[in-house]
Parts: sequence; structure tokens; C-alpha cells
Amino acid sequence: MKICLAALAAAAVTATPALAEPPPASAFGRIPAIVTAKLSPDGKRVAILGGASDQRFVSIGAIDQTDVPTVPLGNVEGVGLTWAGNDYVLARIAVLDKQGPRTEYRLERNIAISAKGELLNVLLGKDSISRFIIHQAVLGTPAATPTRAFVEGLVLSEGPSSDMNTHIARKGVENPFVAALWSVDPQTGTGNLTERGDYDTVTWEVDSTGQARVRLEIDQLSHDFSVWGRPKGARQWSRVWAGGDYDSRRQFYGYSEPDDAIYLGLDGQLVLKSLTDGTTKPLGPAQPMTNPILVWDPYRITAVGIRTGGEKPEFDWLDPEIGAVHTALSKVFKDKAVELTGWSTDRTRFVAKVDAPGAPSVWYLFDKTRKELSPIGEEYPELKGAVFGTTRWITYKARDGQEIPAYLTLPPGAQAQGAKAPLIVLPHGGPGARDTYEFDFLAQFLATRGYAVLQPQFRGSWGFGKAFEDAGQGEWGGKMQTDLLDGIAAAAASGDIDPTRVCIVGASYGGYAALAGVTLHPDAYRCAASIAGVSDLGLFVVEQVRLFGTDTGGFQELRKMLAGSSTAKLVATSPAHQAAAIRAPVLLIHGDKDTVVPFEQTQHMADAMKAAGKPVEMVTLVD
Repeated sequence: MKICLAALAAAAVTATPALAEPPPASAFGRIPAIVTAKLSPDGKRVAILGGASDQRFVSIGAIDQTDVPTVPLGNVEGVGLTWAGNDYVLARIAVLDKQGPRTEYRLERNIAISAKGELLNVLLGKDSISRFIIHQAVLGTPAATPTRAFVEGLVLSEGPSSDMNTHIARKGVENPFVAALWSVDPQTGTGNLTERGDYDTVTWEVDSTGQARVRLEIDQLSHDFSVWGRPKGARQWSRVWAGGDYDSRRQFYGYSEPDDAIYLGLDGQLVLKSLTDGTTKPLGPAQPMTNPILVWDPYRITAVGIRTGGEKPEFDWLDPEIGAVHTALSKVFKDKAVELTGWSTDRTRFVAKVDAPGAPSVWYLFDKTRKELSPIGEEYPELKGAVFGTTRWITYKARDGQEIPAYLTLPPGAQAQGAKAPLIVLPHGGPGARDTYEFDFLAQFLATRGYAVLQPQFRGSWGFGKAFEDAGQGEWGGKMQTDLLDGIAAAAASGDIDPTRVCIVGASYGGYAALAGVTLHPDAYRCAASIAGVSDLGLFVVEQVRLFGTDTGGFQELRKMLAGSSTAKLVATSPAHQAAAIRAPVLLIHGDKDTVVPFEQTQHMADAMKAAGKPVEMVTLVD
């Protein structure tokens, strides 16, 4: 292919000379040069969201041409891209904005850009009500209406309401908004109201004409989740599935237009439930030990595959045509993970993201007709040619018999040298998340500096079934913490690491785990680093209520994870209250504009350590 693919890649990254090994910290710590790449429906253009941290941009290149229009976005967080027909790209970005007297919020917005590279507008940017929404999700860009995008917004309500998880509202003040579905013209950014929700409405699912077929609700008093449907040809909504408690929302996976049905996960089995008669049929095998992720065809509005897996992604393809392409590319990129991020409507061209724990992401364009594969760009271009650590999947028994999986990365050349490496325990954030079979910049940075890195998927992690996730309830500072200690013992038993030289590093919940490690188990670690970690659980609960109220999804999730925790237990498992037990140096890092974990959590920990006479270094990242 002649392409502008080369030009497109050049626009996405800055060429750099070969670097000595190991690469500098800046090569690992940079904002990824590419966030995502998306193919237009007709397969003639590729849009890339990327750039430097303070100079994000969207580049739109026509295949087989050299002209690559580039639209600067400035110092914003790039979130994603969506094509609206073949003439518009919607760049989803996040900014910090102060809406109200309390604090700044992270707000997501969609910027409309023409395929010619003209920055047009912010969708619903002129709507005085929708400006208060936190997550402005694009719910559909149907092929039948290529000049319309269906997005979440807000309208004024009529009466009292509790705080809602899609709104900004102060606790104790009547919420004036309800969720709304808007049909927006990307050329002008203005739109028409197509659906008005009520106080319980969270969002909708739309079909290929933009008609809302599914409505999701969370009762503001009971927090119960339910799914409402409107079959094709019907005018009235009816309840299709009553999921029960707030956590049941995770059992809903989306809407299939060809089947006029919804996807649900019931007792470890993915099923299709008809909107018309309520009948169900199973899809794929029952997999109670995993949490499936659906692979979607955005044009046909249906799932084409089911993604599961422990160490590596595994696929059950519902659409043989898409499955054949993925299988063919997986054979080309052996031992790497291949993700199809999009394709043309005629399925002749595909964009694929390819990576592995020891291979930074590279995006490719695959032309099935020509049988050509061309690189589009790299996530970490300065790391090209670097030698990384080797990662393997291990499982071990926790002290109560629970099986815990983990990734263990050894420094480059460690096995050949036969030396026992010092170990960094790197617990993930969440905690309802997991590490995956992809490049982890922090793990590989540490490995290139001579450290082994253990990433335990402790109980409470997502991706290994509901029972495993629920096993983390009430275990902050408890079994979730001892799962890390048991991982150290397992790594030591393999002969790969030196158990007398162990440190712990983490961000967000992982930062809490790092601080809990050196306060609750001070003999296990020689040092700790917390990046935006929680240090005072009781204070964190108060902060979440102050910022978002008690009816938000985040608060309900936190309440579930701290289930059964008395005030005394919160104090006993809060690192800031146990600072006197610390015997190792601690590094604290936090951004002053953090909208997830308040900056005060780290300041509180630093103050507690200083008061206890403990060595601490605090680094404030100024936005």
C-alpha cells in the first residue's frame, strides 16, 4: 500500500534516534503517542488520536494519499474516537472544569471534526443544561443517519430528586436535571431532544436508525438496577429484566438489533433475552470463572465475539467472518494479543492493535483484499528496539486456599545470569480491575532497572468471575493484603527473587495497598511508593459523599468493598492512622488536581508520617 499510512504514523509520533539501553524514564513515563486509531465506515480514511502530553491532536489520513490533516486539541486528555458517517470524526476528550462552588470535576466532551481536518464544535456545547453532564457518551452514529450522532445530555426535571450518577449535584440540594438522549448534528453541534428520562434513568441503547430500544435504570432509593425495552414497532416501554441490587448492572452487556434482544450474563452464562417475548437463548459456553467482554460490530449493532481469558485474551467468535480475520492476524503475531479496533462496513479493511507484556502497542491497517498489513503508528515510539523483561503467568495458593493468579516479570537476562533479583510488588488499582496481557510501562521500566515485578490479581480483582470479585468485600487491609504476601512467598519459592529485598509500589487502590503493606506488615517491605493512594478510609468515604452524594455508582461500589467495616476497622486498616508502625522509607506522589482520589489523602499521610518521625518524601504533580 502506498499510503499515507507512513505520513500518518509520522504525524502521530516524533522520530527519535536509537537510544542506549535501558531507555530513559521519560520514554516509559510519557503519555502514549497514540491513544487509538479508527477506520472510517467506507474504509478510505484512518483517524488517529495522539500526540505529546500537552499537544494532543487528531490526524485524519486518506489511504493511498500523502496529505494528513492534523487538528490540534491542546492540553487535554484524549479518551477515544468515533466516526459519524464518513464525513465527521468525534474526538472524545476530558477536561477539568469547576461546575459549582465545591471542586473541579473531570468532564468528558466530544469535539466534532470534519474529515477534511476542520475543527467544527463541541457537541451540545451551546446547551446550557447539558454542560453539567459528567460523561457525554456517544450512544450511536447510525449508518441510516450519517449526519447525526446520538449522545447523552441533560434536561430540566420537574420535581424533587436524589443525586444521580450522571449529574453534578450537591448533597442535600434538589437536583434539577434528568438524563436525556439527544440527536446532534456534527456540523453545528446543536441537536434535538429524542428521549427524556426520569429520575432513575441512567442511559439508553439505540438501533441503526437512532431509535432508543433499551433504557437502563437505577432506583434512586433502593439502588436496584433494571432494564426496560421497547421492541421494534412498539411505542411503550416495558421492564425486560429486573436485575436486583446495584451490582447487577454488570450483568447487562448491550443490545443486539438483528435479534431485537439484550445480552445478559446469568449464572456464568451469556444469553440473549428477547425484547418481544422475553425468551432467552445461550451464547457460547458457560464460563463462571471469567467476566466476558463483547466484541461489537458498530454498524450492525450486534456482538460478533465473546472475549474472556486468564493470562491471555481468548475469543469465542459469533461471527465467523470477523473471527477468521482475527485468527489470521493472531497467527502472524504469535505470542502477542491482537485487538480489532474497527473495520469498514464491507469488512475489507481492518485496524488492529497488537501488543504483549514485552512489546509496546503498534497499530496496523489490514487490507483483506490485497492481503497487505501496514503499520500505522506506535504507542511508545522511543522504546523501539529496547530489550524488555520476560513475563510469565503464575498461580499460587493464598493462606486460606484461595487460588491467586499473577504476572511475574523478570529483568532482561535474569534467567541466563541465574541471580535472584530484588522484587517490586505492583498491585493494580480499582480494586475491581485487573492487569492484562499487554505492555505495562511501569512494570517494564522497573524490569529494565534490574527489578523483578510481581502483579498479583488479588481477590476482589475483576475478570475471574463474580465469586472471586465478591471475595474481596470487606477485605481492604485484610485478605487482599495477605494475598500479596503469599505472592512474594510463591515467587521466592521459584528461586527467581530475593525475598529479603522487596518493595511495594502502586497507584490509586494500589497506592493504598502499598501504604497498607508498610503499615500493616512492616517487616515484609524495604520501601514503598504510593501514587495517588488512599490513606484514610473513613475520610475517603466522607470525601466521596461530599463530592458526589450517596446515590452515585462510585459510592455504592465503595460501600460494597468496605462491607461490614466498622469505624474501628476503618481506623485499623487506614495507613494514615497506623503511620507509627512504618519501618521503611516511603515515597508519596499525587497530582494536585486529582478528581478520583483527593490530593488531601496523600497530604494527610505525609503529615501523619512526619508526626510519627518517619522518613517520607512527597512529590506534588502540578497540573
